[in-house]
Amino acid sequence: MSTDFGGMEDLLQDFLTEASELLSEVDNKLVELEKRPNDKNLLNDIFRGFHTIKGGAGFLNVDAMVRLCHRTENLFDKLRTLELVLTPEIMDTIMAATGVVRDMFGALAKGALPNNAPEELIAALDAVLEGRPLETVAVAAPAPAAPSVHLASEGPDWDALYNALLGKNEAPGAVIAAPVNVIQHEPAAMEQVVSDPMNSLKPAPVTKTAVAPPPQQQQQQQQQQTAAAPQEATIRIDTVRLDQVLNLSGEIGLTKNRLTTLRTDIMAGKMDSNTLKAMDEAISQLDLLVGDLQNAVMKTRMQPIGRLFQKYPRLARDLARQLGKDVELVISGEETELDKTMLEDLNDPLVHLVRNAVDHGIETMEDRKTSGKPAKAIVELSATQVGDHILISITDDGRGMRPDVIRKKAVEKGLIDVETANSLDDKQSLQLIFMPGFSTKDQVSSVSGRGVGMDVVKTNIQRLNGRIDIQSIVGEGSRFTISLPLTLAILPVLVVRVCGQPFAVPLAMVREIIPIRHEQIQEVSGRATIVVRDEILSVRSLASLLGWEEVQLPQFGVLMQSAEHSFILAVDSFIGRDDVVIKPLQNIRPKGVAGATLSGDGSVVLVLDMEDLLGAADADNSAIRTSRFLEKTL
Repeated sequence: MSTDFGGMEDLLQDFLTEASELLSEVDNKLVELEKRPNDKNLLNDIFRGFHTIKGGAGFLNVDAMVRLCHRTENLFDKLRTLELVLTPEIMDTIMAATGVVRDMFGALAKGALPNNAPEELIAALDAVLEGRPLETVAVAAPAPAAPSVHLASEGPDWDALYNALLGKNEAPGAVIAAPVNVIQHEPAAMEQVVSDPMNSLKPAPVTKTAVAPPPQQQQQQQQQQTAAAPQEATIRIDTVRLDQVLNLSGEIGLTKNRLTTLRTDIMAGKMDSNTLKAMDEAISQLDLLVGDLQNAVMKTRMQPIGRLFQKYPRLARDLARQLGKDVELVISGEETELDKTMLEDLNDPLVHLVRNAVDHGIETMEDRKTSGKPAKAIVELSATQVGDHILISITDDGRGMRPDVIRKKAVEKGLIDVETANSLDDKQSLQLIFMPGFSTKDQVSSVSGRGVGMDVVKTNIQRLNGRIDIQSIVGEGSRFTISLPLTLAILPVLVVRVCGQPFAVPLAMVREIIPIRHEQIQEVSGRATIVVRDEILSVRSLASLLGWEEVQLPQFGVLMQSAEHSFILAVDSFIGRDDVVIKPLQNIRPKGVAGATLSGDGSVVLVLDMEDLLGAADADNSAIRTSRFLEKTL
């Protein structure tokens, strides 16, 4: 019994992984089908997708999924044979069916049999198959399945699910989802979409009378989904890459044997030049092999970003339909690879940015016609690798952003004062949209208006050691560009020395290194500044930021670029550039410290989180400590 159970568990996990990817492909093909409703290749591909999912569900005895997929499969069979003509109402019904199937995947992943599809959805599919009008049929959003009796921390109740799949409902501990009342929702209630990878796309209903839950309830549901959404613990790796790791491991084993032999010879007193030369060659060989192995292992964590991008065409389609806009999401650079852990953490920011482009950036169809633009708006989502960084761009051809309006809104909401607003240039004004509570919408809707979106984007991007920049032209559109390191496992750093202590700062923030000539330092508004190529930059002493007394006047400056501004970080000296593996500090998280690493001589080096350090220093009256630095230099 236990052997069969183990096999069933593996089969179920494989089914969920493969079927979820297949359903995402079906979603994207459905979006394409709306543009080309008579494309037989697309119709055949979608038909085969539902047929494959139905076959896997039938093998696992998930009858609710089988019945739903069978009806949808029949619908596409009629579309293929031209017995039916695809209409927007029929497409909404199909989209609703894919959303319910995705929720059924979520129920299985949590260790529970899924509920039957909502009666309203079954009635809508039957109406389409029988040729009856759809106006009188309300398609409801899927209801969640009853969870397993086990706690979430214990994982799914595989025994109960196994018995249920075999039809042994009377077995002890078996969990069968009880029928629940179906609640109708507004089309694509996007507030509930953001963070749940198993339920990232909600179906769009075909009725116009459905009532959405209150905004407060939507926000609570979103927070609950965010807290409960687990990250995937598995990864698919190309066998070629695993073979490369295996080969390198074998080469390192041979080099280790060679070093062991040489060590024995040296310990025996054999110190001739040939032995020392052989030892040097073996160490150099080991150095090369370890570097190659490190790169090969890192590549096993790399995944094409297209696996993340494939979620967004459906999201943009549903939101545009809800808002009455015609928007096409164009994707490029899907083959660009990024660390898997970063892909998971990147989902929320990209969802916010795509929704923001469709909701805020794109005008209504009437406004676009008035301004001479095509009725169909274009939102571009692209990724490309530049050096050791990934650039992700979200571009729209919408209305653009007006810096003066953004400054005015920020003042109205009490986020900044009038004096600060007047001192900001256009580029700095655009950065105000990342402030918590900022929104240009006067009324809260199910899509936006709460001011809790863009600040989350910036926070999450900074957590990934990345930055986000904005370019916008009024009347032409906006572009958000995210710059991220390829991986978080290895961080390129610049190691500096202050008061005799080494510290590491992220190399991604470093623009250049300059000597500090103290006669060039000037006081501006109580802060030390230096003019570098006609740009006035503030000088921030690293010792002062750390709260230390300066033993000597800093001799060098690191010109650094943070998300908002450039500045000079004053340090005593440099040790050099290095690629380090960051280790988190157990049970403590000091302000401004991202973690620790070991230097070549075995000493501990703290890796600084410059954004956090600057924010903490500014909040703790850093101007006083900076003025002390001025007293010593002026």
